[in-house]
Amino acid sequence: MAGLRSYHAKRRFGVTAEPRGKIGERGNAFVIQKHAATRLHYDLRLQLDGVMKSWAVTRGPSLVPGEKRLAVQVEDHPIEYNKFEGTIPKGEYGGGTVMVWDRGRWQPEGDPEKGLAKGHLSFRLDGAKLHGGWHLVRMRRRPNEKRDNWLLIKQHDEDARTERDKDILEEQPLSVKSGRTMDEIARHKRKAKRKPAKRIKRKAKRAKRR
Repeated sequence: MAGLRSYHAKRRFGVTAEPRGKIGERGNAFVIQKHAATRLHYDLRLQLDGVMKSWAVTRGPSLVPGEKRLAVQVEDHPIEYNKFEGTIPKGEYGGGTVMVWDRGRWQPEGDPEKGLAKGHLSFRLDGAKLHGGWHLVRMRRRPNEKRDNWLLIKQHDEDARTERDKDILEEQPLSVKSGRTMDEIARHKRKAKRKPAKRIKRKAKRAKRR
């Protein structure tokens, strides 16, 4: 449980709906959660060694290779956190609304543990919104800095965009889990599910018979 000790110490699970979680199985899931805490940011999480390695990307991911986005490494999260969407109570650690903005699978280029230790992790994403190659590059820690700062950079590939193209964050703002906006999640509002087309047709036929 050492990998989640910091995560557990920062939360009161009788107050927050965040999952307590535990060290899980190895896998290659990733999730990006839009988080309206003190400052709006996007949390990038990569499954590795039974936990979700996590970075707070201050301005969110960019598909433009020339744009370097600051990614502050934070405590490891449990794999169960991938499904969390809701509101962390005000006054609690990370208080604010959380959206599952994107999720899918990730594939490291080379040994991911060596990449993290070296400070340069290259990987590919296959999500609902983000695809292609990416780099995480660790910056040299300055005096008095308690956390490692990294840069999240899009690789030059067929999934990259130019500065003239629309920002992916504005183009696809809704949750991939619920289809809700941040405001709807904050208000605990759920979208009504549409009835399957077949069921509607069957009801129409029955109405005609009557």
